[in-house]
Amino acid sequence: MARGEILFRKDDAAVGIYEIEHGQMRLSRIDQAGSEIVLHVAGAGDLIAEASLFSKVYHCDAIAVTDARARLYPKEALLAEYRRNPQAAEAFASRLAHELMALRTRLELRNIRSARERVQNYLALNTGADGCTIELQGTVKDLAAELGLTHEALYRTLRKLEAEGEIARAKDKIFLKKMDAV
Repeated sequence: MARGEILFRKDDAAVGIYEIEHGQMRLSRIDQAGSEIVLHVAGAGDLIAEASLFSKVYHCDAIAVTDARARLYPKEALLAEYRRNPQAAEAFASRLAHELMALRTRLELRNIRSARERVQNYLALNTGADGCTIELQGTVKDLAAELGLTHEALYRTLRKLEAEGEIARAKDKIFLKKMDAV
């Protein structure tokens, strides 16, 4: 799929779930005021539309943020495999449980009122194995949407943290230089 291409729209017939093989997909809905609400930005290895296994329609839009490739797992074939192979069903349930924990963490972050504290908590929770590098999975605007901040508020907050020596920034990375317990 090319950047901006639509994989599916809210209320399209649900044909299955997708695994993102390459690139990124944005899952979103339009609110009553006509504004887009970003639910999730999925990257390589992520599954999307898992709820479609038990629904007739998709519950959101899926739009390519970058050039992307997604593999479809047809609903009926997948459900038949889970009935036939309990270990596969258990592995899928385990994956969903981990995704649920990640979702709860994102909700927890969105409940932090201060943009600075929200960003600091996000950075602390998303460091790589080295404990100080955060690999951005999309643009800073995508991160702002995921955090429930305007991109202006996020840019201001990142500039302040950088000026205060807490972080350093590179193209697709943020480095924690010093971080007090959050």
